Amino acid sequence: MPQIQFPQTKSQIVIFSCVAVSLLLFSWTPNSSKSLPLTELQRSKDSIVVSAHPLASEAGKLMLEKGGNAVDAAVATAFAISVVEPFSAGIGGGGFLLLGTPPENPEIQQYKIRALDFRERAPQAATQNMYLNEKGEVEKRASLDGHLAVGVPGTVAGLYNVHKSYGKLSWSELLKPAIRYARDGFKVSDHFVSKLEARLEVINKNPAARDIFTKNSQAYQPGDLLIQTDQAQTLETIAENPQSFYTGKIAQAIATDMTKAGGLITLEDLQNYTPIWRQPICGKFQQAKICTMPPPSSGGVHLLQILNIVGETNLQQWGRENPDTIHLLTEAMRVAYADRSLYLGDPDFVEVPVKKLTSLSYAQQRRKEINLTKVRRSTEVQPISPEVLKNHIWESPDTTHLTVVDKERNVISMTYTINGVFGAGVVAAGTGILLNNEMDDFATAPGIPNLYGLVGGEANAIAPRKTPLSSMTPTIVTENGRLIMATGSPGGSTIITTVLQIILNVLEHKMNAAEAVSAPRFHHQWLPDKLMLETGGFSEETVNELKQRGHNVVMRRGWGNANVVVVDESGMLEAAADPRGEGEVRGLTTKTE
Repeated sequence: MPQIQFPQTKSQIVIFSCVAVSLLLFSWTPNSSKSLPLTELQRSKDSIVVSAHPLASEAGKLMLEKGGNAVDAAVATAFAISVVEPFSAGIGGGGFLLLGTPPENPEIQQYKIRALDFRERAPQAATQNMYLNEKGEVEKRASLDGHLAVGVPGTVAGLYNVHKSYGKLSWSELLKPAIRYARDGFKVSDHFVSKLEARLEVINKNPAARDIFTKNSQAYQPGDLLIQTDQAQTLETIAENPQSFYTGKIAQAIATDMTKAGGLITLEDLQNYTPIWRQPICGKFQQAKICTMPPPSSGGVHLLQILNIVGETNLQQWGRENPDTIHLLTEAMRVAYADRSLYLGDPDFVEVPVKKLTSLSYAQQRRKEINLTKVRRSTEVQPISPEVLKNHIWESPDTTHLTVVDKERNVISMTYTINGVFGAGVVAAGTGILLNNEMDDFATAPGIPNLYGLVGGEANAIAPRKTPLSSMTPTIVTENGRLIMATGSPGGSTIITTVLQIILNVLEHKMNAAEAVSAPRFHHQWLPDKLMLETGGFSEETVNELKQRGHNVVMRRGWGNANVVVVDESGMLEAAADPRGEGEVRGLTTKTE
């Protein structure tokens, strides 16, 4: 079958679409899909914070009410998440942050965007083959459970670093809500309990974790009060001296626990940890400037890569749930994730061809390879042995994201994590700190999928003090010096495609914040060669047409827990939390619609 080349300008699109549709003998009805729940839209002229948990968002709002800025609110929210959503993120993990500040001179018409990498790093004693047995096979769960799975945490250092440079309120003030939630306790939700039950077996193997997160080895029940006394004391120490996490008694406690339990992190590893300010990567889509996280995140590179492949194709004219739209984006996703497995890694250790991968000429070349009427199997995009799929585990919905915009229109988009549910399932004894299992984000062996089914190679091999590759994609969108939106999401390998679709929902499909974050999602990550569609979100006609084109369609319950802040043309902030999670929006003088 001959390939159909996509139009390069929107003026060509109507004729092209008619020809494509007649070739397919296919009729698509835009309103034929089932509707998914629509989250609340909240609006504010002043400032706003949105996160994955109501208590965390409330902590951020308190800082805004005290005269704090977006940085202050983000730091308070992040520490609160460590207490109330320990299964997804916390001070035992790390992440990425984008900070946007408006132009001081209106004539400049350009937001200043900075990117902070406070991701976990491999301990000095880590080796490339540390998870292989004598036969050269990956030891099952060794990079996921227990102390050997833990990377050097970066959250405290990252939050302190950004606050020291940009915060307004005192450091100790920002930790007060988190300390209160830990000391006085909070009622756990159904969501919390379901996460706990999923990791109960591993948590019960670690006495320190078992004492905190279970009642006599049994899971807490919804409505039970969870008090974390050790973490409250740890947070009080951090409030007095944040360096204590890396050089003081907290660091000593972590290092001692590691030695006793067979982990690799030493006091020297903690002392040597330093967050890294990196240059964000930015690209154009329509008239908007998309700025996002550079490597060691793969998210930004592949977000821009997919948007470049879309180019000026009029997706709005096609419709969001039109099979042509889904097919084009799926084929672009397939290309991006194949490139991820070969080229992406820590730029301090390997050369990552960011400019080439995000260039328009490369995107145009890859777009010509896409056939609108038929899939191209992932083995055609990049040959791979079926053997690598046998141990595949599907995507985990954890990690967390927060977004804050203040009245001066400073903006924080921050994604941070402990990787899997409840991280490594271990707590550093006496600290209350739940530790990450971020070492699994390295390629434990060439061609072997990680927790999220992502395949890696030499570029992401384990090395001392190296940062594991991530999919986290905090993003800020501006236009002519004006903030348009900020967004991000958890979800492992699905983060990139979730952020992509939220951006397209706002810029291309003209949705408001609530509509954009609630809309049904789809995902493809090259391997496994499956197109994942959100159950209940797409019509039977659409699903059947995608199958007809050759897609291996798999229906899945909703994934991701995104949030977004959008600024309308009047300057009003509108924000929404994902209806798939339990997050909420908090802001000053907010109105709910």
